[in-house]
Amino acid sequence: MTYEGDFRVGDVLSVACPFTPATVERGVAWGHVSVRWPWRRIDADSDFFRWNGVVALGVDGDGDAPSEVGMELFRTDPPPGRLKAGDACRVGVPPTVVHVTAVEHHAPPLETGWLPRPELAVTVLPRGLSYREFPDGSHLNGEGYALYPGDGIPFAFELLMRPYPFLRPGDEVADAAGRAWLFGGPWDWSAFDGEGPGAGPEWPLVLLTRSGEPCSAADAEAAAEGTATGSHQETVRRWMSLTEASPTP
Repeated sequence: MTYEGDFRVGDVLSVACPFTPATVERGVAWGHVSVRWPWRRIDADSDFFRWNGVVALGVDGDGDAPSEVGMELFRTDPPPGRLKAGDACRVGVPPTVVHVTAVEHHAPPLETGWLPRPELAVTVLPRGLSYREFPDGSHLNGEGYALYPGDGIPFAFELLMRPYPFLRPGDEVADAAGRAWLFGGPWDWSAFDGEGPGAGPEWPLVLLTRSGEPCSAADAEAAAEGTATGSHQETVRRWMSLTEASPTP
C-alpha cells in the first residue's frame, strides 16, 4: 500500500528516495560526509535558523561501504569513503524498512531554516533498532530519525503493516475474557481492572466507545471483523518479524 500523509505510531513502512545528483562539500570527517543538498531551499526569512544548504550524513567507520547499522537512511553513490570535496555523487535512500515511533503535526509549519517549512514530522527507527539501543526506552517518546514528508524530498512510502488499524488512541474495548481496556496505541494497553496488561487483550474485541462517545455500528463492526481471527500475540510476532525489533521494553 503506497500512501502519503497518513502515519501512525507503530506503522511498519518501506521508505525510499530516488538517487539524485549532488556535490560533496566535505569528505568523511568526524563520522559524517557533507553534501550540498539537492532538495529544499534556504529559508531567508527564518528568524531562528541559518541553514547553508549542506547536510551532513552519518557514516560508519571510514565510510568505504554504505552503513548497514545505525539510523542514517541516506546513502551516497559512490560510497562516502571514496568522496572528497567538490566530487559529484548521487544521494538517495534505497528501500529501507522502518517503524514509526512518533508523528507530529505542525501548525503553523515548523521553522527549520529550509523551505518548504514542514507541516508534518515522522520519527522512525530502521529495521533492527529498538529500545535495546536506548536502555531507558526513550525512543518510545520520539527518538529516532526524523523525516519530513512534504518538505521537498521525494520520499516514497509503502505501508507494510499497521497494527490495529481499526482502533484509535482513546478507544475503549472489551475482550473475549471479559476484561475492559483502554487503547493508547498498538503496544499501549491499560486494563481497567488494574491487573496489568499481561499477555494483552484476548481476541475478538468489542469496541465500546470512541473518544468517550458511543461508537458507530460501522466502527464496532470493523473492530469485530479485524479481531475475529488471530490474536494480539500473533500481531506482535508479525510486527517483530518485519522490524527485527521489540515493541516494548
